[in-house]
Amino acid sequence: MISIATFPLAGGWRGAGAGGRRGVIAAVADAVRALFAVAAASVEGAAGRTEEARPGRPLTATEAAHFRASMLPHLDAAYTLARYLTRDADAAQDIVQDAYLRAYRAFADFKGGSARAWLLAIVRNCHLTWRDHRRREMQRRAPDAVATEDGGDADDALDLLVDGETPETILLRRSQADRVRGTLELLPEPLREVLVLRELDELSYREIADVAGVPVGTVMSRLSRARRHFADLWERVAAGPEALR
Repeated sequence: MISIATFPLAGGWRGAGAGGRRGVIAAVADAVRALFAVAAASVEGAAGRTEEARPGRPLTATEAAHFRASMLPHLDAAYTLARYLTRDADAAQDIVQDAYLRAYRAFADFKGGSARAWLLAIVRNCHLTWRDHRRREMQRRAPDAVATEDGGDADDALDLLVDGETPETILLRRSQADRVRGTLELLPEPLREVLVLRELDELSYREIADVAGVPVGTVMSRLSRARRHFADLWERVAAGPEALR
């Protein structure tokens, strides 16, 4: 069986289109820094600013610098998670920007621990907000055509390669690195999420449990299922069209 761990995917989108990926990350980083600048200007203009800790208070200049130093290194991981969860590059950029702004506003209440896990939990929450909004919009526009892909069983992902020719055709034409990413995107959201957090963002089981808000045992179970379904999908795609019928 093929395991996603056998492929050099750590770091998210380094495998294919590296130049384009760097451009996306740079654009997101610029937008995030612009948010920092606006927030910092608001802090500096506030009268009676103090270093005293208060829940929900604006960050001090020292704390703002600490936030940038501790959170910006995880921008790639944040975008990777958002991109795989949404399967939409534009939405992923918006989610990352929103997540960093939320993180900046909440940083005064950050109690320490894994900065990466804390940030990715916020990214995940922003994705859930985006997903709920999208579902409401789909329901409003076409009540009978609302997709249930995110809530379906893991076996539904296998049906995608059987019922339609589009995923099959696309995956068979891709390079190996692109096939890995394409196959990963066919997994249902809960399995896709845990696989990205473990294999790409390299979080521990405990950190993944904190991000997803589930017990460690659930993380291990989902990860096992995700690897199994990924391997099945990969082998069926690699075997060619006949194996997909």
